[in-house]
Amino acid sequence: MSAGDRPHGTVEAGARPAARVAWIDRARGIALVAMVVFHFSYDLDMLGVTQWDVGGAPGWRLFAMSIAGSFIALAGVSLQLAHGRGVRWRGFLRRLGQLMLAAAAVTLATHYAMGAAVWFGILHAIAVFSVLALPFLFAPGWLVALAALLTLAAPHLLTSDVFSHPALYPLGLSPTRWFALDYEPVFPWFAATLAGLLVARIAPLPRGPVASDLLARMGRHSLVIYLLHQPILLAILMGARQLGLL
Repeated sequence: MSAGDRPHGTVEAGARPAARVAWIDRARGIALVAMVVFHFSYDLDMLGVTQWDVGGAPGWRLFAMSIAGSFIALAGVSLQLAHGRGVRWRGFLRRLGQLMLAAAAVTLATHYAMGAAVWFGILHAIAVFSVLALPFLFAPGWLVALAALLTLAAPHLLTSDVFSHPALYPLGLSPTRWFALDYEPVFPWFAATLAGLLVARIAPLPRGPVASDLLARMGRHSLVIYLLHQPILLAILMGARQLGLL
């Protein structure tokens, strides 16, 4: 997933070819593979082919959380790399608009197809967190780390009925647990984005030629894959059922 006039993790185009931080693309590719595995398993369970309790078993829940956390943290890494020396507003706003449109498409598709809409899932979260993270791009590392710790602690310290209004649903501070197919509220999930900002500052991020392996190519087209993989999986499984293969 890229944001801006050039992809996340790239250097400005000039006399030499554009370069990327290949491990970011590959990390996104790995997260995409894990996401496809999870959703394929969920679909098999939903169709009654398996009895794995993908939506409720602790192990599956932990798997889903690790996938979501990976995407959100990598968004933070990319944001710091792309805008850490100054926000390039044209690119930032263009990418933000893409995320908002994609998130709206997910909400509408899940509402009409499943009757249980995703109101604040991964794409919604990354869009909101990208805006919330802007001041932290230029903040001292200790302040970013402190904000991450406070974000993690907030659900344990600030949960109250005051936050139960549906308009405050994205905060994640209501004592009422919302039923949602995908839900990554600000508290505590924004901490993953802040952690990504710190990783981009601390970890060695060698740039090189654009990687051509499958994982890297998947990572560079992660938004498209994210949007299309589930309809494709469901179409395959429903087709297999119609043919008597399931």
